[in-house]
Amino acid sequence: MKARTSRRSGFTLVELMIGVAIIGLLAAIAIPSLVHARRTTQRNTCISHLRDIDSAKHQWALENGKTDVDEPSEDDVKVYIRGEKFPTCPTQGTYTIGAMNQDPTCSNAADGHVMPTP
Repeated sequence: MKARTSRRSGFTLVELMIGVAIIGLLAAIAIPSLVHARRTTQRNTCISHLRDIDSAKHQWALENGKTDVDEPSEDDVKVYIRGEKFPTCPTQGTYTIGAMNQDPTCSNAADGHVMPTP
């Protein structure tokens, strides 16, 4: 008579727990980096939009003979922006165009959404 030996394949509880711990550790390292990268990208996109608005504002002033105290509206500048659509802040901030002698601003300026000075 032969003895029956049952051999089951699979993972033990310890192996599964080690796998879950490794995945948790990797997530704990990666998630803060991804959040930081997302904030940086949003800030850079906002600054790019502010530059686009400033450029469009200056083109509007040159073509219409405006002075430093004149202030264009959204409709005035969106003609000079690609796609003729006024940009929106990626973090739901609002843009203020301002007069010709001022830089455009974002309501999220405290988060670094500010056009750098030359």
